[in-house]
Amino acid sequence: MNRMTIWILIIAIVACIAFFALRDRSPSLPLGDGPVIALGDSLVYGYGATAGRDFVSLLSARIGEPIVNMGVSGDTTAGGLARVDEVVAREPRAVILLLGGNDFLRKVPRAQTFANLKSIIQKLQASGARVLLLGVRGGLLSDSADSDFKRLADETGVEYVPDVLDGLFGDSRYMSDSIHPNDAGYARVAERVYPALAKTLK
Repeated sequence: MNRMTIWILIIAIVACIAFFALRDRSPSLPLGDGPVIALGDSLVYGYGATAGRDFVSLLSARIGEPIVNMGVSGDTTAGGLARVDEVVAREPRAVILLLGGNDFLRKVPRAQTFANLKSIIQKLQASGARVLLLGVRGGLLSDSADSDFKRLADETGVEYVPDVLDGLFGDSRYMSDSIHPNDAGYARVAERVYPALAKTLK
């Protein structure tokens, strides 16, 4: 076998490996025709906002199509995991996932919180949906959960927006209470999330 033949074989093998590696990455798969769904807690539900001014509604207007709001006030990652089959049944093409804040408030073990989030993401991905993960603060004084959210995003290959309430806590211009934004705050959240959502939907 001459040198030219060997190089041709090497190039062919590398090309095959690259093809299958890219094929297996969920972001490279074409989007289906299913809805976009937001799964989460009171922040997704829009607690503290006037009608139509929650960040899910604002994102819906921005992308020009409905986003199914499956936010439940007080929900935890365990609750989200229990509801994920309802989401999958709707055959979504993309899911915005925002959970964890209530786990932190209730002092759920951090490992359990992120194990639940990982299971939710894997179930959604197995159904063919792309996932956009939104981070929340792990504490009032500092964001102790950011590294865990980043690690989860890297492990699952999803788009990630860190701490969606960054810069809003403690500012009465943006908060309706100590935890939930007002209309102006949700507008800031929507602006923060939109670029990642647009990328997820490409």
